[in-house]
Amino acid sequence: MTNREWHLLSRPVGWPKDEDFALVETEVPAPGEGQVLVRNKYLSVDPYMRGRMSSAKSYVAPFELGKVMQGGAVGEVVASNAEGIAVGDHVLHFFGWREYAAVDAKNAVKVDPDAAPLSTYLGVLGMTGLTAYAGLLRVGAFKEGDAVFVSGAAGAVGSQVGQIARLKGASRVIGSAGSDEKVKLLVEEYGFDAAFNYKNGPVWEQLKEAAPDGIDVYFDNVGGEHLEAAIGALNLRGRAVICGMISQYNSTEPTPGPRNMVKILQNRLRVEGVLVGDHYDLQPQFVSEVGPWVAAGELKYRETVVEGIENNLEAFLGVLRGDNTGKMIVKL
Repeated sequence: MTNREWHLLSRPVGWPKDEDFALVETEVPAPGEGQVLVRNKYLSVDPYMRGRMSSAKSYVAPFELGKVMQGGAVGEVVASNAEGIAVGDHVLHFFGWREYAAVDAKNAVKVDPDAAPLSTYLGVLGMTGLTAYAGLLRVGAFKEGDAVFVSGAAGAVGSQVGQIARLKGASRVIGSAGSDEKVKLLVEEYGFDAAFNYKNGPVWEQLKEAAPDGIDVYFDNVGGEHLEAAIGALNLRGRAVICGMISQYNSTEPTPGPRNMVKILQNRLRVEGVLVGDHYDLQPQFVSEVGPWVAAGELKYRETVVEGIENNLEAFLGVLRGDNTGKMIVKL
């Protein structure tokens, strides 16, 4: 058997190009002591991966040139050399961008395909879901009655942030997205009180109209113009949760910061970044609370599914373009 896997050949400058990557055929690895061999069924592609393609120092090590990339994946164990995980079990792990992976058992988490579709363990019940939960409730210190604004609100994280805020008693939930279709989804399916297409006019004008009394929590997936507008709209002691800044991931020059940062002082705002790895202690609480919401249909989710390992790169580029609604998943 052969194994296909994506390698990073060169570090992209600006938008990633096809020649920066290669789909390589290798032998299927044999599991070593304490390892399991997983046939991946679903792969995750996420905006943060763009940062790992750069050599710049960050919170996670860059991808190595000439070697297979990494990312969330869920699959079936086809060989086991480890106690506690048997052939036929399904596991969540971090060795995506490939068809087969030899994974240390300590880095594999068993998941139940009968409890929820396997793909959800990469999204609504996985890393993106926990990011939304921890970012809003712990980092954003959300409390009942808060008004919440979410940028990139039709994405995997943003869509859950808005719905969790609504389920927890927000006074108003506002979202921004990049198309009229996504705006309609936010209001009609996800229950946002208001939403706007950021391409239809200045963000600050549309946000002021959607939130005339200001906002208390801003969940940022975009950065740039959105962050500046949110700083201007945050009420006294408001909180800004910085989860992503996709608007500048492919910039080749330094990106100007918000021009109204004096508002942080005047309104005693708190601006804090969120990395999901800091909040894994919330995983049991997250699953116990969000799982029933998903099962009951109270928290809805969408997935954009791309078929085939050969389309993994295009799926990733689609995330950067904003092609996805909800979680972008590659099905093998």
